[in-house]
Amino acid sequence: MRAVSGPDLADARRDGITWYDVLGVLPTAPAGRIQHQYDAKTSLLRAELLSGASSRVLTAATRAQGLLDAARRVLGDPVSRERYDEAVGFRRSGEGLAGPGGVPSDPGWGPSDFSFAGGTRAALVVGSLAALTDWLAPHPQPPRRVPVPDVRGLFYAACLEVAGRLGLRVTAVRLTEHPMPVDGLVVDQSPLPPAKARRGSALTVQVWHPPIRRASGKYG
Repeated sequence: MRAVSGPDLADARRDGITWYDVLGVLPTAPAGRIQHQYDAKTSLLRAELLSGASSRVLTAATRAQGLLDAARRVLGDPVSRERYDEAVGFRRSGEGLAGPGGVPSDPGWGPSDFSFAGGTRAALVVGSLAALTDWLAPHPQPPRRVPVPDVRGLFYAACLEVAGRLGLRVTAVRLTEHPMPVDGLVVDQSPLPPAKARRGSALTVQVWHPPIRRASGKYG
């Protein structure tokens, strides 16, 4: 994603990555959850945890902090969040995230909720025929090759989510010998964007974790 310097709603879903992915929350997450995730992830980028890390790790951490800051700016403000949700298709103007209600998939729906007299019966028959026709009609196959997303600066859980959505497998190479049991930071990847990869192929990522400190105060 472009946007380490600031949010860009016109480029809201570049590389298939959303601001919700960056923070690791669902589009339905309340404001408190968004702030909690921001605080939790930025706490893993503290200077004392990055002390002694390589320049590549520091570059990824800087990128990660920029992405997290931009995500919070967009999603932390109700107005900008609503505009963003509309821009990426999570909601339509004047509607909530779930869209109009009253569909048969709603909990509690059953045959007793409908009157099968007159026009209602006809509407249901027409709707069923339309659904059957759509099911029988040929549907375009998903592309065999997809653009490789830029996951550098994302946390590993977000990387898995994004790659899985595109049909890519993730192979992780751990950079820390004695890692803390926390989510890792993606430092590098192969292949790099703007390459394209076949669905089902591997995206290899290098993942850094803050190392565990031993009693001596040194990293293990």
